[in-house]
Amino acid sequence: MMVARTVAIDEAIRGAASSQVVILGAGLDGRAWRMPELADVTVFEVDHPDSQREKRARAVSLKQAARDVRFVPVDFTRDRLEDALAAANHDRFCQTTWVWEGVVMYLERADIEATLRVIEARSAPGSCLVVAYNSRSIIRQIAGIILRFWGEPFRSSFAADEMLTLLATFGFSVVQDDDLATIATRLSANFADMRRILKGMRIATAERRDARRA
Repeated sequence: MMVARTVAIDEAIRGAASSQVVILGAGLDGRAWRMPELADVTVFEVDHPDSQREKRARAVSLKQAARDVRFVPVDFTRDRLEDALAAANHDRFCQTTWVWEGVVMYLERADIEATLRVIEARSAPGSCLVVAYNSRSIIRQIAGIILRFWGEPFRSSFAADEMLTLLATFGFSVVQDDDLATIATRLSANFADMRRILKGMRIATAERRDARRA
Protein backbone atom coordinates (compact mmCIF):
# COMPACT_ATOMS: atom_id res chain seq x y z
CA MET A 1 0.00 0.00 0.00
CA MET A 2 2.71 2.48 0.99
CA VAL A 3 4.79 1.77 -2.13
CA ALA A 4 1.88 2.40 -4.51
CA ARG A 5 0.68 5.45 -2.60
CA THR A 6 4.13 7.02 -2.39
CA VAL A 7 5.00 6.45 -6.05
CA ALA A 8 1.67 7.84 -7.25
CA ILE A 9 1.96 11.01 -5.18
CA ASP A 10 5.62 11.52 -6.13
CA GLU A 11 4.63 11.33 -9.80
CA ALA A 12 1.86 13.87 -9.29
CA ILE A 13 4.27 16.28 -7.60
CA ARG A 14 6.74 15.94 -10.46
CA GLY A 15 4.02 16.43 -13.05
CA ALA A 16 2.66 19.57 -11.39
CA ALA A 17 6.08 21.24 -11.14
CA SER A 18 4.78 23.95 -8.79
CA SER A 19 7.08 26.41 -7.04
CA GLN A 20 5.40 25.61 -3.71
CA VAL A 21 4.43 22.29 -2.15
CA VAL A 22 2.26 22.14 0.97
CA ILE A 23 2.17 18.80 2.79
CA LEU A 24 -0.83 18.61 5.10
CA GLY A 25 -0.27 16.32 8.07
CA ALA A 26 3.36 15.89 7.04
CA GLY A 27 4.35 13.47 9.81
CA LEU A 28 7.68 11.89 8.88
CA ASP A 29 7.27 12.58 5.15
CA GLY A 30 10.73 12.70 3.58
CA ARG A 31 10.06 14.26 0.18
CA ALA A 32 11.83 17.53 0.99
CA TRP A 33 14.98 15.51 1.70
CA ARG A 34 14.83 12.82 -1.00
CA MET A 35 13.28 14.38 -4.15
CA PRO A 36 15.81 16.23 -6.33
CA GLU A 37 12.88 17.63 -8.35
CA LEU A 38 12.20 19.95 -5.40
CA ALA A 39 15.53 21.76 -5.76
CA ASP A 40 13.76 24.99 -6.78
CA VAL A 41 10.69 24.47 -4.59
CA THR A 42 9.65 25.76 -1.19
CA VAL A 43 8.06 22.98 0.88
CA PHE A 44 5.64 23.85 3.67
CA GLU A 45 5.22 21.07 6.21
CA VAL A 46 1.98 21.40 8.17
CA ASP A 47 1.60 19.33 11.32
CA HIS A 48 1.08 19.41 15.08
CA PRO A 49 3.96 21.12 16.95
CA ASP A 50 4.78 17.97 18.93
CA SER A 51 5.13 15.89 15.77
CA GLN A 52 7.30 18.55 14.18
CA ARG A 53 9.68 18.66 17.12
CA GLU A 54 10.38 14.95 16.72
CA LYS A 55 10.78 15.25 12.96
CA ARG A 56 13.15 18.20 13.12
CA ALA A 57 15.32 16.27 15.57
CA ARG A 58 15.46 13.31 13.20
CA ALA A 59 16.08 15.43 10.08
CA VAL A 60 18.84 17.63 11.45
CA SER A 61 21.58 15.41 10.01
CA LEU A 62 19.93 14.90 6.61
CA LYS A 63 20.84 16.77 3.43
CA GLN A 64 17.92 18.86 2.24
CA ALA A 65 16.80 18.38 -1.37
CA ALA A 66 14.22 21.17 -1.48
CA ARG A 67 15.27 24.80 -1.83
CA ASP A 68 13.55 25.68 1.43
CA VAL A 69 11.61 23.74 4.07
CA ARG A 70 9.24 25.72 6.26
CA PHE A 71 7.67 23.99 9.23
CA VAL A 72 4.13 25.24 9.82
CA PRO A 73 2.97 24.20 13.30
CA VAL A 74 -0.80 23.87 13.53
CA ASP A 75 -2.79 22.64 16.49
CA PHE A 76 -6.28 22.44 14.98
CA THR A 77 -7.90 22.73 18.41
CA ARG A 78 -6.73 26.36 18.61
CA ASP A 79 -4.95 27.43 15.39
CA ARG A 80 -6.32 28.43 11.98
CA LEU A 81 -4.63 26.82 8.97
CA GLU A 82 -5.15 29.97 6.89
CA ASP A 83 -3.33 32.12 9.44
CA ALA A 84 -0.51 29.63 9.90
CA LEU A 85 0.21 29.41 6.16
CA ALA A 86 0.15 33.19 5.80
CA ALA A 87 2.57 33.53 8.73
CA ALA A 88 4.94 31.08 6.99
CA ASN A 89 4.83 33.31 3.86
CA HIS A 90 2.97 30.87 1.67
CA ASP A 91 2.20 32.85 -1.51
CA ARG A 92 -1.43 32.32 -2.49
CA PHE A 93 -0.82 34.00 -5.85
CA CYS A 94 1.72 31.36 -6.94
CA GLN A 95 0.84 27.84 -8.03
CA THR A 96 0.92 25.31 -5.20
CA THR A 97 0.85 21.54 -5.10
CA TRP A 98 -1.10 20.38 -2.06
CA VAL A 99 -0.40 16.88 -0.73
CA TRP A 100 -3.07 15.42 1.53
CA GLU A 101 -1.89 11.89 2.26
CA GLY A 102 -2.99 9.60 5.09
CA VAL A 103 -5.26 12.21 6.72
CA VAL A 104 -8.65 12.54 5.02
CA MET A 105 -9.95 9.13 6.13
CA TYR A 106 -9.59 10.17 9.78
CA LEU A 107 -11.60 13.39 9.35
CA GLU A 108 -15.31 14.14 9.49
CA ARG A 109 -16.89 15.68 6.39
CA ALA A 110 -17.12 19.14 8.03
CA ASP A 111 -13.38 19.14 8.82
CA ILE A 112 -12.53 18.05 5.27
CA GLU A 113 -14.60 20.87 3.84
CA ALA A 114 -13.05 23.42 6.22
CA THR A 115 -9.57 22.51 4.97
CA LEU A 116 -10.71 22.58 1.34
CA ARG A 117 -11.96 26.15 1.84
CA VAL A 118 -8.46 27.19 2.89
CA ILE A 119 -6.91 25.31 -0.02
CA GLU A 120 -9.30 26.99 -2.45
CA ALA A 121 -8.56 30.45 -1.04
CA ARG A 122 -4.78 29.95 -1.28
CA SER A 123 -4.58 28.23 -4.68
CA ALA A 124 -3.71 30.19 -7.79
CA PRO A 125 -5.11 28.86 -11.09
CA GLY A 126 -3.06 25.85 -12.18
CA SER A 127 -2.45 24.67 -8.63
CA CYS A 128 -2.68 20.93 -7.97
CA LEU A 129 -4.28 18.94 -5.14
CA VAL A 130 -3.37 15.30 -4.49
CA VAL A 131 -5.69 13.48 -2.08
CA ALA A 132 -5.47 9.96 -0.68
CA TYR A 133 -8.88 8.81 0.54
CA ASN A 134 -10.81 5.68 1.46
CA SER A 135 -13.47 4.26 -0.79
CA ARG A 136 -16.20 2.01 0.53
CA SER A 137 -15.07 -1.62 0.66
CA ILE A 138 -15.27 -4.62 2.95
CA ILE A 139 -11.49 -4.54 3.48
CA ARG A 140 -11.58 -0.91 4.59
CA GLN A 141 -14.50 -1.66 6.89
CA ILE A 142 -12.47 -4.39 8.57
CA ALA A 143 -9.45 -2.11 8.85
CA GLY A 144 -11.70 0.57 10.31
CA ILE A 145 -12.90 -1.78 13.04
CA ILE A 146 -9.31 -2.57 14.00
CA LEU A 147 -8.29 1.08 14.02
CA ARG A 148 -11.35 2.02 16.09
CA PHE A 149 -10.15 -0.46 18.71
CA TRP A 150 -6.78 1.36 18.69
CA GLY A 151 -8.50 4.72 19.09
CA GLU A 152 -7.98 5.96 15.50
CA PRO A 153 -11.26 5.23 13.68
CA PHE A 154 -11.90 5.97 10.02
CA ARG A 155 -14.43 8.80 9.82
CA SER A 156 -14.96 9.26 6.09
CA SER A 157 -15.13 7.37 2.82
CA PHE A 158 -16.10 8.45 -0.68
CA ALA A 159 -16.95 6.91 -4.02
CA ALA A 160 -14.88 8.36 -6.86
CA ASP A 161 -17.80 10.40 -8.19
CA GLU A 162 -18.46 11.79 -4.70
CA MET A 163 -14.86 12.95 -4.40
CA LEU A 164 -15.06 14.50 -7.88
CA THR A 165 -18.16 16.45 -6.84
CA LEU A 166 -16.66 17.49 -3.52
CA LEU A 167 -13.47 18.85 -5.07
CA ALA A 168 -15.42 20.62 -7.83
CA THR A 169 -17.35 22.48 -5.13
CA PHE A 170 -14.04 24.03 -4.07
CA GLY A 171 -12.77 24.88 -7.55
CA PHE A 172 -10.74 21.77 -8.38
CA SER A 173 -11.25 19.52 -11.41
CA VAL A 174 -10.20 15.90 -11.02
CA VAL A 175 -7.81 14.86 -13.79
CA GLN A 176 -7.01 11.39 -12.47
CA ASP A 177 -8.47 9.12 -9.79
CA ASP A 178 -7.26 5.53 -9.41
CA ASP A 179 -7.50 2.93 -6.71
CA LEU A 180 -4.22 1.62 -5.30
CA ALA A 181 -4.80 -1.76 -6.98
CA THR A 182 -4.68 -0.13 -10.41
CA ILE A 183 -1.66 1.97 -9.47
CA ALA A 184 0.19 -1.00 -7.99
CA THR A 185 -0.37 -3.33 -10.93
CA ARG A 186 0.96 -0.63 -13.26
CA LEU A 187 4.16 -0.74 -11.20
CA SER A 188 4.56 -4.51 -11.08
CA ALA A 189 2.61 -7.67 -11.87
CA ASN A 190 3.75 -8.93 -8.47
CA PHE A 191 1.04 -6.79 -6.88
CA ALA A 192 -1.77 -8.59 -8.73
CA ASP A 193 -2.51 -10.96 -5.83
CA MET A 194 -3.07 -7.99 -3.51
CA ARG A 195 -5.77 -6.28 -5.57
CA ARG A 196 -8.55 -6.93 -3.06
CA ILE A 197 -6.56 -5.31 -0.25
CA LEU A 198 -5.43 -2.34 -2.33
CA LYS A 199 -8.80 -1.44 -3.87
CA GLY A 200 -10.00 0.24 -0.67
CA MET A 201 -7.87 3.38 -1.08
CA ARG A 202 -7.82 5.87 -3.94
CA ILE A 203 -5.53 8.70 -5.07
CA ALA A 204 -7.20 11.69 -6.73
CA THR A 205 -5.24 14.39 -8.53
CA ALA A 206 -7.09 17.62 -9.28
CA GLU A 207 -6.26 21.00 -10.82
CA ARG A 208 -7.46 24.43 -9.72
CA ARG A 209 -9.70 25.93 -12.34
CA ASP A 210 -9.19 29.47 -13.56
CA ALA A 211 -11.67 31.45 -11.46
CA ARG A 212 -12.84 33.35 -14.53
CA ARG A 213 -14.03 30.11 -16.10
CA ALA A 214 -15.24 28.40 -12.91
